[in-house]
Amino acid sequence: MDIHKNARLSYRSREALVRFVLEQGETRKAAAAAFRVSAKTAAKWVMRFQVAGLDGLADRSSRPHRSPRRLAGSLVDRVVELRRGHMPGYRIARQSGLSPASVSRILRRARLSRWRDLNPPPPVVRYEHPRPGDLLHLDIKGMTRFSEVSLRGDGRLRGKRAHPGFLALHVAVDDHSRMAFTRMLPDQKAGTTIGFLNDALGFFAQHGIGVRALLTDNGSSYRSQQFRQACCKLALKHHRTRPYTPRTNGKAERFIQTALREWAYAKHWTDSQDRDSHLQPWTHYYNHERPHGSLNYNPPISRSEIPLADGTTS
Repeated sequence: MDIHKNARLSYRSREALVRFVLEQGETRKAAAAAFRVSAKTAAKWVMRFQVAGLDGLADRSSRPHRSPRRLAGSLVDRVVELRRGHMPGYRIARQSGLSPASVSRILRRARLSRWRDLNPPPPVVRYEHPRPGDLLHLDIKGMTRFSEVSLRGDGRLRGKRAHPGFLALHVAVDDHSRMAFTRMLPDQKAGTTIGFLNDALGFFAQHGIGVRALLTDNGSSYRSQQFRQACCKLALKHHRTRPYTPRTNGKAERFIQTALREWAYAKHWTDSQDRDSHLQPWTHYYNHERPHGSLNYNPPISRSEIPLADGTTS
C-alpha cells in the first residue's frame, strides 16, 4: 500500500481510529486529539469505513471523478498521428484548432515532444563469431599522464607547471573468447599501432589462437596506408565500423569501460606510472579469473581453446 509522504495515519492507525470511535463510543473530536489529527480528518476516515469497510481506509487517487474540459480521445489520437508524421507542434496546433500548450501537454504524455523521440535508435544486434581468432577488435583510448600535486596554503596548486602529456591505451579483444591484450603506449600513430598489432598477434598465438580478421573504428592510424599494408602482409582482413557507430565495435568499447572502472579509476594512484604498472596484472586477472557475464560467468581463458570437428579442443 502506498501512503502519502505527508500522511499522519498509516492504514493500521486509520483502523485504530475508526474502532476508537465506533467500538469504544468516543467522539470524533476525542479521536482526533488522541491520534493528533484534525476533527475533519477523523470524520473522513470514520465515514469511509462506514461506507466501504476496511477497503475504504486505503488511499485513493487524487484524480477527479469527472473532467468536463478534458479533450476528446479522438482529438488526442489525431494530434499523436500528426506528430508521428513529423509535423512540428505549432502546425499541429493550427491544423487541430488546439492551443500550443494543449498540443505540448498531449505530446509530453505520449513521449513525443522531443524530435529524437520520432527517430529512436535501432535495436542493438548482438553477434559472436563461432571460433577464437575469427575476428579481433582493436581500439585506442587516450589516457592522461599525471603526477602528485600538492596544494599551497593560499589554495594554489604546486607541482609541474607544464601539462605532463598523454598516453594511449591500445586494446585487442577476441570476439569469441573475449581474451584481451593491452599495452600502454606513448601515442596513437600508425607505426605504434602496427607494433601493437604484431605484439597482439604473438600474444594470441601463445594461446593457440590464429587471428584471421580485424575490426577497428575509423581512427587515423587504422585508416593509414601503413596499417593497410601491414594487414596485407599479415594476411589479415581489415574491416572498419560505420562512422559514428561505436556499438559496432562494442566488445572493445565495453572492455575499455570495464578497464577504466576496475583498473584506472578503481583507486587513487600516486601518479600515472603507478597506475600503468597495474595494467598488466589486471589484464591477466581479466583473462584468467574475472567472471564474464556473456560467457556464463566463466573467465575468457575458458573459451580460448579452438573446437575441432570431432568435438575435442586444440
